Amino acid sequence: MSLGAIVVAAIFIIWLLNCIKILNEWERGVVLRLGRMLPEAKGPGLILILWPIDRLMRISLRLITLDVPPQDAITRDNVSVRVNAVAYFRVMDPNRMVVTIEGANYLYATSQLAQLTLRDVIGQVELDTLLAEREMVNQRLQKILDEHTDPWGIKVSIVQVKAVDIPEEMRRAIAKQAEAERERRAKIIHAEGESQAAQRLADAAKTLATEPAAIQLRYLQTLTEIGIERNSTIVFPVPIDILSSWVKK
Repeated sequence: MSLGAIVVAAIFIIWLLNCIKILNEWERGVVLRLGRMLPEAKGPGLILILWPIDRLMRISLRLITLDVPPQDAITRDNVSVRVNAVAYFRVMDPNRMVVTIEGANYLYATSQLAQLTLRDVIGQVELDTLLAEREMVNQRLQKILDEHTDPWGIKVSIVQVKAVDIPEEMRRAIAKQAEAERERRAKIIHAEGESQAAQRLADAAKTLATEPAAIQLRYLQTLTEIGIERNSTIVFPVPIDILSSWVKK
C-alpha cells in the first residue's frame, strides 16, 4: 500500500470518527448544516453528521430545578417582603429553543423571567393572601411563566414559593392580631357556654316546678354526696319563698 493511500485512509478514518456521535437517552441533537437548522432534532443513540459541514448542539430534556434567588418586593398593601421560590421546567422543543434563545442559554433566560414574574405577582397580592393562599399564588406564577416560555419550547410544570420574610415590626403586629383574635374567640365561646348553662338551668327549674318531689330527692342526693366526703357540715336548703315572705313581714 502506497503512502498516499495510507494518508487517505487515515484522513477518512478521522473524518468518520468526527461524523459519528452518540447521544444519551435524555439528550437530543440540534444539527446546523451550513448555518441552516435541520427540521428534526436527532437522537438518542448513534447518529451521523457531515463533519465539518454540520454543527451539533446537545440539548438535555431532563427536568431542571431552578432556585429563584430571594427577591425584595412590596405587596399590594404596601408591606416590604423578601420572597424566594423554586421552579421546575424542561425543554420540550430543542429546535425552537435554540432558535429563540441566544446562545441556547435557556437556564439564564428562564431564571431572569422567573425573578421578574415573582416580583410582579407579589406586588399584585396582599400580605394576607400571600401567607394564607400560597397555592393560589403558586398557580398564578406557574401559569404566567408557562405562557411566556411556551414560545421558547420550554414547559414550566411547577412553581412553589418557598419562604416569605417580613420585617420584625410586621411580625409583632401579626402576633398581636392573632392574639386578639384568639381572645375574641375565647370570649365568644365563654359567652356561648354561659348561655347554654343558663338555658339548662332554666329547663331544670321548670322540671322541678312541675315535680315537687324532685326537690326532696335532690336534697337527699346532696346529703349523700356530703356524707361520702366525710364532711361534718350539713346543709339544709330553705326555700326562697319562705325567706321572701319573712323579709316582707
